[in-house]
Parts: sequence; C-alpha cells; structure tokens
Amino acid sequence: MTSESSKYAETGVDVHKKGIEAFKNFTSSGNLFEHSFCPIYKDPEREDYGRLMHSDGSGSKTVQNVLHYKITGDSKFLGYTADDTAAMNFGDALSVNAELDGFVDYVAINRFTVPKEIFLEALGKRFGQLLETYARHGINIPFMGGETADLPDQVRTVDVSGTVSGHVKLSEAITGEEIRSGDVIIGLSSDGQARWEDERNSGIMSNGLTLARHCLMIPDYGELFQIRDPRNPKSVYYGKFKTDQYLSDLGMTVGEAIISPTRQFGIVMKNLTKIYGKNIHGIVHNTGGGQTKCLRIGKNYHFIKDNLLEPPPIFHLIQQESGEDWYNMHQDFNMGIGVDLIVPENIERNIIQLIRSNGIGAQRTGYVEESKDTTRRDNGNMLTIKSKFGEFEYPEPKKE
Repeated sequence: MTSESSKYAETGVDVHKKGIEAFKNFTSSGNLFEHSFCPIYKDPEREDYGRLMHSDGSGSKTVQNVLHYKITGDSKFLGYTADDTAAMNFGDALSVNAELDGFVDYVAINRFTVPKEIFLEALGKRFGQLLETYARHGINIPFMGGETADLPDQVRTVDVSGTVSGHVKLSEAITGEEIRSGDVIIGLSSDGQARWEDERNSGIMSNGLTLARHCLMIPDYGELFQIRDPRNPKSVYYGKFKTDQYLSDLGMTVGEAIISPTRQFGIVMKNLTKIYGKNIHGIVHNTGGGQTKCLRIGKNYHFIKDNLLEPPPIFHLIQQESGEDWYNMHQDFNMGIGVDLIVPENIERNIIQLIRSNGIGAQRTGYVEESKDTTRRDNGNMLTIKSKFGEFEYPEPKKE
C-alpha cells in the first residue's frame, strides 16, 4: 500500500513532490532552523531577527471554482480562489509566529475558457475583504500588487498563487525545536463555521482537489468546459454528481462542498501565539500531505494520532466514490483537521477552550514520543495513525 498506487497519483499528482530535492543544496544552507515548518533566514540588518518568504497557491481547486461559476452564473464563487491562496500563504507563514510584511499575487489565465475581467474583479474584491478581516483581528498585511499573465498556450483555465514575506524575532519563533516527548497534539477542525466566516464550511481546504473533482463530477463537465487533459487517460471525470446537486449528508451541494474556502487559520494562530508564545512547541498547517504534514517539523519524533476528529462527510464521499484506500486518504487530505498544535499537556485545556471560542472545533488528537526508528525519514520522524479505518504508519519502512 503506497502513495504511488493511490487514486490521487493516477490523476498525475505527486503527494511527496519528488524532484524538489534538486533545490535543497542551495535553499537549506541559510535556514536557521532546519526542521521548522517554514524556513527562516537571518535578517542582515537585525541580528536578533529572521526573515521569511513563502509562496503557495490555490492549486487545481480553481478549476472547480470556474466550473461552479459557469453553471450558477454567480461570480462570488470565483472570488473564493482568494481565500485558498491567502490561507495557504498566511497560514504557513504564521505557523512560525511571523509578522507579515506584505503579499503579492500572480494570476496566469486563459481568457478563452475563463472570463478574465469578471474573474479578476471577483478575485480582487475578495482579497480586499480578507485583508480587512485580518486587520480586524490585529494582523495588518499590505497588499503590494502582483502580476496577471495571459497564457493560453500554457494554462487550460486559470492558476492563482501568491507570495508573502515576513519577519520574526528569533527568540519568539516557533521552530519545532521545543517539541518534547510527552507533548500533546491538538487538532483544529477545518469544517463548520468560524466566528469570522459567513457560511458553513465542508472542511476540504485546498489539497486533494484533483481527486475530489475527478471522482465526484459527471464526465460531461470535463469535455463541456475543456477541463480534462487529453494526454492523460486518467484525467477523465468519472463521478455521478452535478455541481448543483444537493446532498443532505453534506448539508450543501456537492459543488459547494468542493469549493468551500480554505479557513483562515492564521487568525487563530496569531491569537494563540500572542497569549502562549513559545509554550506552543509546534504549529502544523495541514496542507499538502494532509495528516502526515507533522512529519515536517522537529527531529527524531514519533507522532501518534489515536483520537482524530470524525472526518466530515465530504471525505467519506470522496473515499466512497474514488475507492481510494484510507491509508492514502490520510495523506491526500486533511481529513477535517486543518491545523495541529503541539503543546505541553498542562496548557491543553485552556488552549482548546480558546480555539472553541472562535467557533472552531478542537480536541486532543494524539501525543508525541521520541522516535526509536531513525531510518524512516531524513529527520528521523515517523507518524502512526490509529483510527477506526485502520492503523497506518508514515513514512513506510524502507525496503531492504
């Protein structure tokens, strides 16, 4: 049972992002904290500060936003792309307790398949609303412009990404180096409705969307809206649902569940770090890699998740319709937990209460031990998930 044999991999997506090691030699040398969630580099002007810059995007979820707009005619669904792009950037950067200095976006668009002016108007409006929301919660992020490129020969629909820059006082950075055996893991739910959100969220965030779209949407959509890639026989839509089809288990339409905007977890992250500081030993934004994202921080730790939140209905639906096994589901998707906090047990209760006061579900989902098997990964970390779907270990043992 490997990620290479997963339904997600068949669509052409590599959850392990093989090949990026080519950049390791000249990108990691200046990182002050080798096992932090985001790299932090020395600030040449202030000895006690570090700088960071992070880029990410909404991924293939934007394809579904465009599809939803074309069927409903409501441009607000195009604007949701801003939520995903912002959350993927701000949440990652705030995971190390950074102060954000500025944000730029990049839009690559095919105007023959996407209405360019309508898309950009909806995107710009939504970015403005999001930055106002962050400002109301004490996080001021200057929008410093961006770039729009017309690339009909390279892009089938539209791709939206962004870059955020920030700084952090080194003594206040959350780097994963403080993680200790005996720490507990607190999971923050990605579904429901946080107090700053206008509507209920399915919890899907912005990873695994290629599989979600392909297994849920009817085949006609791929051809009708020029979405499918003719070079990949596995890129066909093979689902049975229309985007405006309501399912009572979801409490919304299938399309609305797929494009539910990624939650702005950065707001509650900043609130927590302001109160607890480095008593929070680690923050993991469960984006690419889903529930296995914790493998990224710290060194020689065994993360044991034995009390995960019940996955929201959208993940059960994806698993049922795709046939993806539960081992891979947990690394394809966040499975309803958008953030892991790693904290000492003595502050667990107070932190959970604070999170819940923001309208976000939270519970203790596991704990940390020292890893006794350092052959699994470069940093010696491993993860065991114990769930009603089975017991899974990541990464898989190396073959002898």
